[in-house]
Amino acid sequence: MDETKKNARLKDLTKDQYEVTQHAATDYPFKGKYDDFYQKGIYVDIVSGEPLFSSEDKYDAGCGWPSFTKPIEKLVYHRDQSMGMERTEVKSPDADSHLGHVFNDGPADQGGLRYCINSSALDFIPYDQLDEKGYGEFKKIFK
Repeated sequence: MDETKKNARLKDLTKDQYEVTQHAATDYPFKGKYDDFYQKGIYVDIVSGEPLFSSEDKYDAGCGWPSFTKPIEKLVYHRDQSMGMERTEVKSPDADSHLGHVFNDGPADQGGLRYCINSSALDFIPYDQLDEKGYGEFKKIFK
C-alpha cells in the first residue's frame, strides 16, 4: 500500500482502531462490534480495504472475538511470544495491519484453525453492497 494513502487512512481511524492495527493492541473480549455479528458479507482491513474474511467462514468460538476458519486470501504470519505465551500473529499483507492471532483449536472438520481477529481491525462490507464497493468478485464465495 502506498505510504501516502496509508497515512491518510490512518488519520481516519479511531484511537482503538489505530492502537490495534499499528501497535498490536487487543480489543476487550465480547466488546467488539463484530463478535456477535452474523450478516452476510466480507470483512476487510480497516486501513487498506484488503479482503480478509468471509461471513461464510465465521463462527462463534465463544472466545469473545470474531473467529473465522480461514481467510479469503493469503495473510502474513509472525511468531509472537508476547504476553508470556507462544502464538502466531496474523497481519494483512498490503497494509501490514495487526489483525489478531491464529490458533490450532478451530473446528476440526474445517481445517482445525481459529483466526481470532480484533473487531477494531475490520470493516464489514454487506453482501448486497459488494458490487458497488468494488468487491463484486467475492460474491462467488457465497453459497
